[in-house]
Amino acid sequence: QEWKNTFATWDPQDFCNISQIILPTNTYWSPPIFILERVNGQNSNLDYMVIMHNGSFNSTQPFQVTLTCSLMILKFPFDTQTCNLSIASFLYPAVTDLVMKTRRTPAEMMKASQSYFLTDGEWKFTNLSIIEYIEQIDDGQFSVVTYVISMERRPTLYILNLILPTCALYLLDMAVLFGPSSLEEKISFQIAIILGSSMLAVILNNILPTSSNKPPVIGTH
Repeated sequence: QEWKNTFATWDPQDFCNISQIILPTNTYWSPPIFILERVNGQNSNLDYMVIMHNGSFNSTQPFQVTLTCSLMILKFPFDTQTCNLSIASFLYPAVTDLVMKTRRTPAEMMKASQSYFLTDGEWKFTNLSIIEYIEQIDDGQFSVVTYVISMERRPTLYILNLILPTCALYLLDMAVLFGPSSLEEKISFQIAIILGSSMLAVILNNILPTSSNKPPVIGTH
């Protein structure tokens, strides 16, 4: 966070060329903001801010936060999810007191965010966009900044462990059904295929996400 306080200025030449100082956050006023989609989080203990001689304040407080997102898993495992991170402050009206702006462009934020991904997990960070707008609540207007984060699922694991075995079972089923084997052999093969399909259905039920209004296509066929 960065903001200015015109009442906290000084001439460095009058104070041994000191151009900045570090003070606790509660020493001066700081913008009270929060995340709308936040469920829980772990705050840091860095309750300090840097004050420049021209009245510029800089406060950096990293913390880990868990957000709620609406999932659309119809195309699972080839789905792309979008999650919003909205930062707002409903204590000060945006018209007269507090207006929030982003200093970095979406491209700069995207590049900086990708540097924090140290391992290749299930999700791939694909896009980041920023929306700045004024929220109308009752009789007041408040400033809100929303970061729209797009994540693409990596489907390789699901293709190898789920889709390919399922296709192999169906191909084997068709080969046995139209093959020259006797009726007893076809029945034995069909029972084995049914058992294999049942095991895949159990595995599918355990790995499919459930928090969506529409079930995935792969789970309905």
